[in-house]
Amino acid sequence: MARARGANAVMAGAFEATYGTPPSSGYRKLPFVQSNLGEEQGLIPSDLLGYGREALPPSRDVINNDGDVVVPIDLRTFGTWLKLFLGQPSTTTVSGTSTHVFTSGAAALPSMTIEVGLPEVPSYGQNFGVRGNTMRVQMQRSGLLTATLGLIAQGENKLKASAAGTPTEAAIERFAPAQGAITRAGAALGSVVSADFTYSNNLDKVETIRSDGRIEDAEPGMVAMSGNLVVRFADTALLDQASAGTPVELSFGWAIDAARSLSFRVPSVYLPRAKTPVTGPAGVQATFPWQASRDASGKTVIATLVNNVANY
Repeated sequence: MARARGANAVMAGAFEATYGTPPSSGYRKLPFVQSNLGEEQGLIPSDLLGYGREALPPSRDVINNDGDVVVPIDLRTFGTWLKLFLGQPSTTTVSGTSTHVFTSGAAALPSMTIEVGLPEVPSYGQNFGVRGNTMRVQMQRSGLLTATLGLIAQGENKLKASAAGTPTEAAIERFAPAQGAITRAGAALGSVVSADFTYSNNLDKVETIRSDGRIEDAEPGMVAMSGNLVVRFADTALLDQASAGTPVELSFGWAIDAARSLSFRVPSVYLPRAKTPVTGPAGVQATFPWQASRDASGKTVIATLVNNVANY
């Protein structure tokens, strides 16, 4: 009897024309690091009295399908996730190089069907009605660059064979932390030890009464963008910015060359006043937990992906 192994797990996804209806074609292979997508249904203990001290059978609770997926931030496939979180991009192509611009605040967001397969068993979890809730990215000097995606799905079908057919597979080309850069108002921001940012759609589950116990949908709420900057205390530029209370533009990105890059531009960032604690003989660091708001154009974040993929 074969046992499931993570090394052989496969993930494929396709965008849905109708929310909660798995498409029959158009699947792409999605590289991933971890996944805990899948339905779960809890049990509610019985509250009945008059039958002695022995427990009566429990009742089934509603079905939930929320989970995190950790994915590599790569040149080609990551655009699929950006589309899930931000919506259809504006794409221009010149001499085979495509520039995809994703902007926050879309009134309606797409949904996906994401299949997670364990071929040894075999078992394929077809998660349908998947929407993107939160995206967290950590920037540091070394290591592997990944994004943790918080997803909310409507439900899951357990299949004995894959329904994804033969997914389209793109060549993997990961961005590296060493290729990262952070800018402030267009100029390189120095002395940054680490940084992270979280984008959220603040999805609101539509929890109506249904015979299948699943949610009706997950609707986008207010966009939120926040993060942390940990810097070596070398000057008072950020402290002065925080004290002034005026917003500043921050950009987080990675570039392989002019035709291969990814950036997140946050045009209106507010910095809090931060302490500069001295905890020992080593360098003094300050942490700025920033928050973003919409700018004059009405956007909170603009993600730009430059690659050789024609469209998403």
